[in-house]
Amino acid sequence: MGRTTSKDAQALIHSLRSAYSATPTSLKIVDLYVGFAVFAAIIQVVYMAIVGSFPFNSFLSGVLSCVGTAVLAVCLRIQVNKENKEFKDLAPERAFADFVLCNLVLHLVIMNFLG
Repeated sequence: MGRTTSKDAQALIHSLRSAYSATPTSLKIVDLYVGFAVFAAIIQVVYMAIVGSFPFNSFLSGVLSCVGTAVLAVCLRIQVNKENKEFKDLAPERAFADFVLCNLVLHLVIMNFLG
């Protein structure tokens, strides 16, 4: 049973890798951005667990900034994806402008939360 599971896992990884290789470069860049934002949030949580969370508002602001940015980037990826028929009439420039505007609003709220 262990051999079949390992073969299935290898086949799944190979299938995902070959499907992702067909993904456009612009979407891969957005994926890297999302990964970086999530990684930064994880680093902040680990730092808070090790050092402490004395200015708790700062910790919350940092983590929510990373998570909010990642969520907005995922929304951008959904809107820019050519295979998504729901947003076929939306220009990529418009989607990027929405992303920038929402990021400005998000970070304005976060700066206000810092105090």
